[in-house]
Amino acid sequence: MGSLQSARDGAENVEDAAEDVAEHPVFQTIARGGFVMSGLVHVLIGVITLRMALGGSSQEADQSGALQAVASAPGGNIVLWIGGIAMAALVLWHLAEAWFGARWKRGAAKRIGHVVTTLGKAVVYAALAATALRFAAGAGTDSGQQTSQLTAGLMGNAAGRTAVVVVALVVFVIGCHHVYTGASRGFEDHLRVPEGQQIARAIVVTGVLGYIGKGIALLAVGLMFGWAALGADPEKATGLDGALQAMAALPAGGVALAVVGAGLILFGLFAVLRSRYAPVM
Repeated sequence: MGSLQSARDGAENVEDAAEDVAEHPVFQTIARGGFVMSGLVHVLIGVITLRMALGGSSQEADQSGALQAVASAPGGNIVLWIGGIAMAALVLWHLAEAWFGARWKRGAAKRIGHVVTTLGKAVVYAALAATALRFAAGAGTDSGQQTSQLTAGLMGNAAGRTAVVVVALVVFVIGCHHVYTGASRGFEDHLRVPEGQQIARAIVVTGVLGYIGKGIALLAVGLMFGWAALGADPEKATGLDGALQAMAALPAGGVALAVVGAGLILFGLFAVLRSRYAPVM
């Protein structure tokens, strides 16, 4: 019994130390910088998408294209290092939020929903942080090509094709959730914005239009993955850039791209505002 109690005490001490780190002002400031970097990436993807709508962009309209644009700018590598580290801190914050925040949720369903949603965010920021740090180290890669190669590997058997279908459904559902969150203004529940100030209007406008715009982009990605799985053609699963190029080929595709591009820019601006008004622990 004594050893069991000692183990419990040790676990509680580790947990308390982790919570203290997550609540430290320095750590929270760095984590908020992750929102800013994410916002920058979304703005750049939106700009590339708008240029694509006008027929004047050869850059990839995805994370690779955006980060390559940052890397090629003066001092871009420094920005990527800082941003990558900040997003890594944001990943740790989301992991801490998943663990400690679940304590305040009433009911098993709410606790599970909170953990799954928060861990999903951590995975997204982890991928973006890893990509930013690779570009900072001069080892950037074509994310669309990587996606096609990964999908091609999965297409070789029934289980792999099923996995691609599951990915398509997950991305599609996430896209629907983004559209719903924007239309219902559900994002306001996760912010602490002073009432009666102009900044509140800016947050509402960028949040509503940004979430809807990003949601449409994710819906397109989900459809492309589904199309790739049904047609057993991994070349169609090229991620966001491929989805936007396919959108451009549709009737009125330029208009659709312009809407998505503007939405991504607004989502990026919302992410920057979120860095100031999102509660951290």
